[in-house]
Amino acid sequence: MNLLDTGIVIEMLKEKEQRQGIISIITLAEILRGINTQKRPAIRRLLEESFAVINLDTTAVEKYCDLYSNLKKQGTLLPDADLFIAAAAIKHDLTLETTDERFQRLKTRRLKTQII
Repeated sequence: MNLLDTGIVIEMLKEKEQRQGIISIITLAEILRGINTQKRPAIRRLLEESFAVINLDTTAVEKYCDLYSNLKKQGTLLPDADLFIAAAAIKHDLTLETTDERFQRLKTRRLKTQII
């Protein structure tokens, strides 16, 4: 199973597409912050029932810091949420399914991607 990036999950919700996958707690947060407060609990339950949700731990945080430092040196930073999602994928040895080609920059840092 792949780790699904936020954009992939948003498209699935719009299209009412159902399939298995894994999401990061960061993706859960990114989606829920854009949902009306009253609808948020129902959407949270839907996401938690539809996907395995992986949390961040100190190993993932250290990987995030490594990714951040490397990209900062190159002058090619990505948003923090994207780096946390990438760190979770690397930590769990998952392929990140995404529409965002910027993640290709992290291939040298052991991130496996599937660009859709």
